[in-house]
Amino acid sequence: MNMKIAFVGKGGSGKTTLSSLFIRHLTANEAPVVAVDADINQHLGAALGLDEAQAAALPAMGAHLPLIKDYLRGTNPRITSADTMIKTTPPGEGSRLLRVCEDNPVYDACARTVRLDDGEIRLMATGPFTESDLGVSCYHSKVGAVELCLNHLVDGPEEYVVVDMTAGSDSFASGLFTRFDMTFLVAEPTRKGVSVYRQYKEYARDFGVSLKVVGNKVQGQDDIDFLREQVGDDLLVTVRASDWVRSMEKGRPSRFELLEADNRLALQTLQNAAEDSYAERDWERYTRQMVHFHLRNAESWGNAKTGADLAAQVDPAFVLGERFAEASAAQPA
Repeated sequence: MNMKIAFVGKGGSGKTTLSSLFIRHLTANEAPVVAVDADINQHLGAALGLDEAQAAALPAMGAHLPLIKDYLRGTNPRITSADTMIKTTPPGEGSRLLRVCEDNPVYDACARTVRLDDGEIRLMATGPFTESDLGVSCYHSKVGAVELCLNHLVDGPEEYVVVDMTAGSDSFASGLFTRFDMTFLVAEPTRKGVSVYRQYKEYARDFGVSLKVVGNKVQGQDDIDFLREQVGDDLLVTVRASDWVRSMEKGRPSRFELLEADNRLALQTLQNAAEDSYAERDWERYTRQMVHFHLRNAESWGNAKTGADLAAQVDPAFVLGERFAEASAAQPA
């Protein structure tokens, strides 16, 4: 199955740790993976075993936004220049699309290979947030490169794109939260732990977002009962505290095969749920939602910023999917 997966949750819930464990699990199952750190605090690289210097050396997607726009624009006649592209600009006839298993200038500039125990992945990151960034802009503009790439990505059979999202509900300010086949919300068994779930559930309902809760840091049946009482059938699985994770966080990682058996089973439950959701993938709805958020952004700020009518970028005959991916692959890089 081809899957785009998001991990969300409040700060400190353990979503980055669970993202990294799921990525390791997929790699152990020989699935090709592109991992994206879209959190305002960049920790996914470290959770995947990079040291401080290696994590700091990851290229920032935001710093390569002109290259990303120029490549994805391709020969699309509706997009007159890369300068008129915004984070929600949808692909159309002539656009270049991204595939998980390919080489292209976007991956060359923005992705780095990370070797894990059972294989390797591509890792991409929005880039670190500095004090000056937070003073003049915000998370939504910084993560725009991620949204643009996901809008132009067609994942193939048995391929995964796993995105570690920002904490809380910030992603609702754009259409990024609709870009996924499955969203795993990581929640601790506390009232604060499930508060983000309620926000996500209410907003995601209108857009057909598949949402499942992963209970984390669970210590016993009382914790499980509390989560079930709060989130009902959306509770997919629970994960207990892990000695393997504690060792990894201390810089003394063991081989992934030594992760506790019940936590390995929990990760397989996540993969099974993701694969089951594939039957719900609707490329027409996916494209329609993409256009919806683009038109909304165009009207509210995009037209004024670019000096162009961004609604004209929408190709009414275009539906993202394999047919256009094949045509895109035939274009010279």
